Amino acid sequence: MMKQLAGINRRDLMGIMGRFGATSTLLAASGMAGVVGAPALARAAEQTQAKRNATPAKFQFRYGGAGYNPEALRIVHVGCLDFIREVEALSNGAIRVEFIGNNQICNELDCVKKTQQGIIDIFTSATQNAAGGAPYYNVLDFAYLFPSRAAFYHFFYHPKSEALLREPLRKRHGIQFLFTMFEARGLMMGLKYKDRPTISSLAELQGTKNRVTGTQLGRITMELLGLNPVPVAWEETLDGLKQGLIDGAETWSSAVVAFNMTPVVSQAVELGMFAGLEHAAMSTKSFDKLGSELQGVVLEAAYITQVRIQAAHEAALTNVVGATNPPTEGTVFHKMGVRVAMLPDAEMEKAERLASPEFVPGPWEQWRERLNGWSGGQDVFKEIHAIAREIPRKTPAQDVAPRRWWQNA
Repeated sequence: MMKQLAGINRRDLMGIMGRFGATSTLLAASGMAGVVGAPALARAAEQTQAKRNATPAKFQFRYGGAGYNPEALRIVHVGCLDFIREVEALSNGAIRVEFIGNNQICNELDCVKKTQQGIIDIFTSATQNAAGGAPYYNVLDFAYLFPSRAAFYHFFYHPKSEALLREPLRKRHGIQFLFTMFEARGLMMGLKYKDRPTISSLAELQGTKNRVTGTQLGRITMELLGLNPVPVAWEETLDGLKQGLIDGAETWSSAVVAFNMTPVVSQAVELGMFAGLEHAAMSTKSFDKLGSELQGVVLEAAYITQVRIQAAHEAALTNVVGATNPPTEGTVFHKMGVRVAMLPDAEMEKAERLASPEFVPGPWEQWRERLNGWSGGQDVFKEIHAIAREIPRKTPAQDVAPRRWWQNA
C-alpha cells in the first residue's frame, strides 16, 4: 500500500486522515492503482467515508492493529483492511469498524488483554505475544507441528480446528479467532555472518546465542536444538545483531522486512522450528452481541479474508520479501544482500528428531497435559499433528483448498 502513498508527504497524509478518518483513508488508498497524489487520495477518502456512513451502524467496533502501518501491511499480509471492507459490505453498513494501528491503542504484548478488557473489540498480533493473556495459544507452538505452510492452512480450514483451536480460546479466554497468515519461524543471523559461508547444517547453528520472543514452547524448542534462547528487548535486538552481541534472532522472513530488520540481517535460515502467526481475533462479548445473522457475516468476512491472505502472502514472500534461494531480483532480500539458507531435508529431519514431541516427549509433557485439560481432554498435539500430515509435505500453500471451518464442525 505504501506504493500508492509514496507521492504524498506525511503532513498531507495526516491532514487527509484527520479530515476523513484513518480507516477511510487507508481503505481508499488500498483500492487505488499506482502512486497517487494528495488531491486524488482526498477525493477517494471522502467518497469512502461517505459510503461507509451512508447508513447508521448498529454496531461500531474498534480494531487495534498493534504496530501495523501502511508499509507493514503491504509486506505482512495480515488482512486487517480486507476484513474491514468485507464485514462492512456484507453487513450493509450494520457493522462499522475503525482501524487503529501503529501502536496507538495497543501493542503486540497487550492487544489481547485490551480486547479481553473491552477497550477494543478486535486485534491483530502474533499468537506468541497474545499467549501472555491467553495461554491456550501455545497449542500452535509445538516444535515441528506443521511440516509446511500448506499443512498449517489445511489445519486452519479443517472442521476439527474448531474443537482443537477456536472453541478452547472462546471458552477459556473470551477470544474468537478470525484469520491469520503463516510462516514457520527460523533464525535471522546478524552481520557477523555476512562474510561467512551460507549456513547449511544444524551443527553450524548449535551453540549460537539467539534472541527469543515471549513464547514458552518456543524456548523449549530452541533449547532442545542447542540454540541458546536469550530474551532480549525488541529495541535492543537490532543493535545486538549489528554489533554481534547476539548471533541471531528467532522470527520469520516477512517480519524481518516489515519491521526494518534487513540492515542488520545477513542470512535468513529457514529452520522451520515452530509457527509464526500474525492473526486477528475478536472479543467473544462483542461477537455475541451481534446475533446469529451478523455473526455469520463476521465469519464469512473472516473466511474471505483468510483466502486472500493465503494467496497474497505467498506471493509477497516470493515477489516482495525474497524468501527464496536465491532471492528474486528486485526483492528486499535481494537488494539488501540477505542470503536465504534452506537446510537440506536430512538436516531438517535431524532438527525435528531433536525437538518434536513425537520423538522427545519428556520436555513437552507438562504443556501437553495442561493444553489437553484446557481442550476438554483431547490429545491436542496428536490430533493437530495428524491433520497437518493429511496432505503431501511438498504441497504448495496456494494449492490448499479453502473450507468454511465452522459449517461442518
